[in-house]
Amino acid sequence: MENTIFSILPPIIAIVMVLLTRRVLLSLGAGIVAGALILTSFAPLEALREVYNSFAITFWDEGFNAYNVFIILFLLLLGIITAFVSLSGGSHAFAEWAATRIKSRRGAKVLTVFLGIVIFIDDYFNALAVGQVAKPITDRYKISRAKLAYFIDSTAAPVCVISPVSSWGAAIIGIIATILAEQTYVQSSALEAFVLMAPMNFYAIATLAIVFFVAVRDVDFGAMKKHETRAIVEGQLFDPKKTIPGELKEEFPSHSHGRVRDLLLPILLLVAGTILSMIWTGYQNAGQVFDIWLIFENTDVPASLLTGGLLGAATSIVLYLLQMKHNKTANAAWVGKGIVAGIKSMAAAVFILIFAWSLSYLIGALETGLYLSEIVTENNVPIEVLPVLLFALAGVMAFSTGTSWGSFGILLPIAGNIMAQAAPELLLPALSAVLAGAVFGDHCSPISDTTILSSTGAGSNHMDHVLTQLPYALTAAGIAAIGYIVIGFTESLLLSLGTVMVILLILFVAWSRRTTILEKRAKTL
Repeated sequence: MENTIFSILPPIIAIVMVLLTRRVLLSLGAGIVAGALILTSFAPLEALREVYNSFAITFWDEGFNAYNVFIILFLLLLGIITAFVSLSGGSHAFAEWAATRIKSRRGAKVLTVFLGIVIFIDDYFNALAVGQVAKPITDRYKISRAKLAYFIDSTAAPVCVISPVSSWGAAIIGIIATILAEQTYVQSSALEAFVLMAPMNFYAIATLAIVFFVAVRDVDFGAMKKHETRAIVEGQLFDPKKTIPGELKEEFPSHSHGRVRDLLLPILLLVAGTILSMIWTGYQNAGQVFDIWLIFENTDVPASLLTGGLLGAATSIVLYLLQMKHNKTANAAWVGKGIVAGIKSMAAAVFILIFAWSLSYLIGALETGLYLSEIVTENNVPIEVLPVLLFALAGVMAFSTGTSWGSFGILLPIAGNIMAQAAPELLLPALSAVLAGAVFGDHCSPISDTTILSSTGAGSNHMDHVLTQLPYALTAAGIAAIGYIVIGFTESLLLSLGTVMVILLILFVAWSRRTTILEKRAKTL
């Protein structure tokens, strides 16, 4: 039943169940079982074997699966860093230090968005590192964890997908190079084409504009308004009845010996270790040629994250051990407890990630993405609507499969072939539409690994993050769709980008007029 309409059932089952039950693991498990049964034509024993294979491949895929295992280890190391930063009092000290410099909720929100934009090397790294730095500050000013997760998720991929110096940019440039080699209309290099495509990524532009506006002004609607109201009025940053990934369960002793360096130094070394490792592994894999674009195209992101994680975790433990000289609550017994507590705090996120990877494997085996892409290639559609159609298709594919990389990996070559033959003048807009749609679908999907990691980094319940981010993502997608319709009919970047900007301006003016009691109370904090 591969590459048929039945191939879309597993992701649909998982997504519908997770929206109805709010139980992520159960829903992912249902999707996995459905995928295995459909893949094996409902043969129980063979289906059971496929379920086993889907989990086993997370750790062993024709050899040691370093990519997935290193990501899991990085998550656990991040939990350990969180535990020891808390043990040493670094989080409290940083929050107190920040309170003397950041005087309002607005300042805390803008700082978080700024960090999300600045840390553009990799979306996984962004999601987890920004959360660690921003959480003490946003907690201090009663910003809900759902809002923090939205800030993280809506700055990670949108920045990475338009930045050439990132793991995303390097991979996309590599794919574009193969597309451009097979056509003669676009005379630019792959890097030049990528740079030209950036202002055509209307979803990324709209998302970043909206997230910055939301940070400056208290504009909350849908489920987000409920979370922000509870945070401001009741002081509850999340629903205590729900599972919060990355949240420490251990009660650590309180003391006043924490320093700002106890939080910043482990994070700074984590960042430095990761970036230097990315440069080193890229340099080695590129044949020891020092070309920055070639380096980021060949870098090993998971191994680099693991290196940075080990450096950060070791630093956080050493800083705690140094407190034993003057902190009576610090002792060797808490070192073991801190490591265990840190690992436990990430257990929920790790299990969700493994289940999501398992479902993605089965979706790939069922050729769900290929089936969706063939819907476009087999139907004669007007050339002018191809950009917006590719945007929508990439969104559906990423939403269904939970992976933006898998979506644009399949659709970019297909879009390139279609446009090179039908309308070469719309080649770059069509490729940009695919990238934009892939990020949009990924933002909305509860089975997306980056969405899971954003929830983890923020300490937000996963489904709370998905449901609160959805209205903002849909708004940005609607604006982007109009932009792709305009560029499809006019072939003008200036006119289409101008249309997007005008719509955003009208939207922001309308939102600015919404002055609520909640906003007034927030300004007094």
